[in-house]
Amino acid sequence: MELGMIGLGRMGANMAERLVRNGHRVVGFDPGAPAREQAATRGIEAVASQAELIAALPSPRALWLMVPAGDPVDRSIDELLPQLSAGDTIIDGGNSNYKDSMRRAQRLSAHGIAWIDCGTSGGVWGLAEGYSLMIGGDEAAVERLRPIFSALAPTPDTGWGRVGPSGAGHFAKMVHNGIEYGMMQAYAEGFAIMQRKSDFGLDLGQVAQIWRHGSVVRSWLLDLSAGALERNPQLDGIAPYVADSGEGRWTVAEAIDLDVSAPVITLSLLERLRSREDDSFADKLLAAMRNEFGGHAIRKS
Repeated sequence: MELGMIGLGRMGANMAERLVRNGHRVVGFDPGAPAREQAATRGIEAVASQAELIAALPSPRALWLMVPAGDPVDRSIDELLPQLSAGDTIIDGGNSNYKDSMRRAQRLSAHGIAWIDCGTSGGVWGLAEGYSLMIGGDEAAVERLRPIFSALAPTPDTGWGRVGPSGAGHFAKMVHNGIEYGMMQAYAEGFAIMQRKSDFGLDLGQVAQIWRHGSVVRSWLLDLSAGALERNPQLDGIAPYVADSGEGRWTVAEAIDLDVSAPVITLSLLERLRSREDDSFADKLLAAMRNEFGGHAIRKS
């Protein structure tokens, strides 16, 4: 099958290469010449413009977007739309908000173009291990592209599926990332407790390796943690600053809108925000209040 890939950053190029390895033709475009040059060494037919990409694909075309969420997706659609024909399909494999995906599906439907939102998980390991794909959109359009999804997934029949109509794929991926936040926070806190218990002299890498086999807390995240601790037991050179992609925030907002209690996911998001505070005014005020009402000592900075 033939596919156009727009956005040849690390993940987009990896996905395109996995498709090529599985016998599919991929024509790719990226505004950056270095990305196009690198993609060409991986079996991807890199072109210098979206117009060239569209011209290189047979109808009905399938175009996969791997661009940042938000305005870049809408700008890509604005540029593509005049060049596309009824029956073509656009797939958004990025981390878009599901409400945006619903809006875009409605817009493209008026032109006879299918929109598929594909929540994609797998990160840098996806090229070798396959990607988990949560797909939303028209059932017939998804079925037509089954060979693409089957090739990207860990196996043709596992790790992917159409989960519902437009927006459902990115909604499922949003919740997936919210759960991920909570799991990561629990691991981080547990290992921090063990690290602080210095009189036991625990080898955290060893503990992680033990937990990987037979334990009820074993997981791929634990596997990755074990690897990180083995390479760098004290995590030297790593700043205690944790970024977020935005999907944890959307998950918490959705939980509030739906009256669903989600304290673990919410607190894990707040802890990420807290990690970025080098000079916390809130903590200073807490110390000042303790001094005011109880005369507790204040540490000078």
